[in-house]
Amino acid sequence: MAKKNQKKQKNTGVKLFSTEEGINVIKSPMKAQILSLLEKSEMSFDRIVEHTGKSKSTVSEHLQALVDDGIIDYRPDPEDRRRKIFYIKSRHLGDVSSIKELEEGAEHYFAGVSDYKDPFEFFRLMFRTIRVALLKEGINIDPLLHQAGIKVGETVYNDLKSADTEEFVKNIAEFWERNKLGRVKIESTEPIVINAYDCFECEDLPQIGRSACAFDSGILEAIFSKHFGHEVNADEVKCYAKGDDYCCFVIKEKELGNPHYKSLTS
Repeated sequence: MAKKNQKKQKNTGVKLFSTEEGINVIKSPMKAQILSLLEKSEMSFDRIVEHTGKSKSTVSEHLQALVDDGIIDYRPDPEDRRRKIFYIKSRHLGDVSSIKELEEGAEHYFAGVSDYKDPFEFFRLMFRTIRVALLKEGINIDPLLHQAGIKVGETVYNDLKSADTEEFVKNIAEFWERNKLGRVKIESTEPIVINAYDCFECEDLPQIGRSACAFDSGILEAIFSKHFGHEVNADEVKCYAKGDDYCCFVIKEKELGNPHYKSLTS
């Protein structure tokens, strides 16, 4: 299977970032590792050194290069202004890898295009078919889908907003079903956990062993960020594309250096 083949292949992938100067291609594995860390949260120099396991001089050299290229930036740590907090200031467009996430089953997936008579289902399949075709060639556009989801979430927020969180999530559930995005159920409020069934984005995707609802997570991040008045993450912990029976998103506050969920409703 594809997953086994991946272990035998050497990943010679690159990351693509959009800066004010244009597209920047990241080929360095070390730089890619640093950027993957910073995509999860802002991070101090010492924590980057700790997570990468590299020397301070090596990390410092790569951080400075990323700053010079306009991909990341830093600000003083409010608790100790002698320390720097690094963050991504550019837009992650996607990844191109020598490892193809899909090697089997894609042709069978494409063959299903003619089976759909409903226009909405047909265009939904077209969206997923394009994504499968890109994955088959080792191209991951999740970052772009995530950014698109954020734009959509910011746009629809005014139609969903409510001062009451329970009413707000009820509006989200109605919006999801009305627009045929699937069905959502609020499983918990401490932290906020949302289960999504019949997911339009990934239900029929081949299993790729990782979460695939970048567009949905972008929508949820945007609307909950606006609702709570500060940035949040929508972490997808379960997904049809991982073999789960539903998708599950955990809404947590973006907080420097804290890997644990912080209550949003208190």
